[in-house]
Order: sequence, then C-alpha cells, then structure tokens
Amino acid sequence: MPALEPLRGLRVVADPAAIDGARWEAATHDESVIVLRFAPDEAFAIGATKVTLDDVHGIVEDERGYVGAWCPFDAIRPQTEWAPPSERPAIAQGSIAGVPAKVWLPDDGEVLVVATAAHATGLAERLGWSR
Repeated sequence: MPALEPLRGLRVVADPAAIDGARWEAATHDESVIVLRFAPDEAFAIGATKVTLDDVHGIVEDERGYVGAWCPFDAIRPQTEWAPPSERPAIAQGSIAGVPAKVWLPDDGEVLVVATAAHATGLAERLGWSR
C-alpha cells in the first residue's frame, strides 16, 4: 500500500526563462532531482539542495510543505477527476478523491502523487492508503 511521505526540495519563483535554464544539484551525485513545474514562473525541485538561477529577483526557498507517494496510475485512476495527459513526462494538477493534488507522470513506470502536507491525511484516507 502506498504511503505519503514528506518531500523535501527547493521551491523557486522566478522568470520562466530562468527556471528553464536552472541548474539543480542534489545532496549527492547518487540522488536525482525531479522538477515539478507548477506554473511557468514556479517550480518545486524534489531532492534539490542547491540551484543556480539566472534571475536576481528570483525567490529560492527550502520547501517542506508537500508529501508524495509513488504508485501505479491505475491505483488512483478511479478517484481522479481529470483525464491524464497523453504526452509524458508531464505534471497534472486537479482533484484526486476530492482533494487538491498533483501527479508527476514520468516517461514510464509508476507516478508520483503529490499533495500539500495539510491534505495528506484526508487524501490517504480517501484513497484507502491509511492504516
């Protein structure tokens, strides 16, 4: 059963071109960074500990307000109130089981369900992921 776990990374609000050209770094070379583009001028880089950004007015903050869980898309499809994007990789945003959430759909494999920490308990209960 999937379990929502805290997601740590960097939240960036900056010029869209600066985010496009951002250089993200993880704590170690073994770790990867997943950049979720919430809006043209906003991104959450899961696993990032540092970013080089070409925007003197850009805002970079540690982000600890999200939780996430990897699962097959079919595990959430019946509770998803929107059609998944046909092209991947992609980020989709909308309600899952009536709770605001986001889904990272990589090229293949499982998807990452992301929600604010404030919605974690409700989402887990509605998806049957709580113990």
